[in-house]
Amino acid sequence: MGEVKKITIDMNEKALDQDLERYVARAMELGASNAKVVLADKIPVDERVTLKCQIPRCFGYGVGAQCPPNTLKPAELRDLLTKYTRAVFFIKDVPPDVIVRDKTTIKERVDAYQQLYKMVSEIESMAFYDGHYLAFGLAAGSCRHTFCGQLKDCQAMNGDKCRFSLVSRPSMEAVGIDVYKMVAQAGWDIYPIGSSATAQSVPKGTLAGIVIVQ
Repeated sequence: MGEVKKITIDMNEKALDQDLERYVARAMELGASNAKVVLADKIPVDERVTLKCQIPRCFGYGVGAQCPPNTLKPAELRDLLTKYTRAVFFIKDVPPDVIVRDKTTIKERVDAYQQLYKMVSEIESMAFYDGHYLAFGLAAGSCRHTFCGQLKDCQAMNGDKCRFSLVSRPSMEAVGIDVYKMVAQAGWDIYPIGSSATAQSVPKGTLAGIVIVQ
């Protein structure tokens, strides 16, 4: 962590732009395949995204504190985004043999998701210490299965402290962000990967994260 900046109420656009570009650069240093600054009002939020958590029912639905129906609702996120102007959006490409649901690559798959969560957490932390103290980040997949998949439960669901409170967070999809649309709008490649996908049928997997900064 670098120097902690004093909180001010008059941060100018130039200073914000410089901070955002540093976060983009840091995302790339941490392993992002692509990263860019996006406008908060251009983030696509759609209730149909969380509908897909239920139909067909996702294995993460209802079993973790950061997954539907236990986390922020799309309408709530949409309202919150009106209070922000910009965010840093990034993706991490994953080899197809790792991202498809094959038991032989589960360790590599979990590692890839954990890296994405840690990237989001670090960039959010940078923003916080730069004075953007209301910044928040969203990751990919289920934190319940990414960090506590080998454990019997999600402690936060029982009212106890989350085991990974500084990196645990909802995925972008869990709160209704249309990640497929957002990646495609950015000009980056993304492919739909379901339970029947094979490594031979898709060029790559894509994990996405975002930090809503200011």
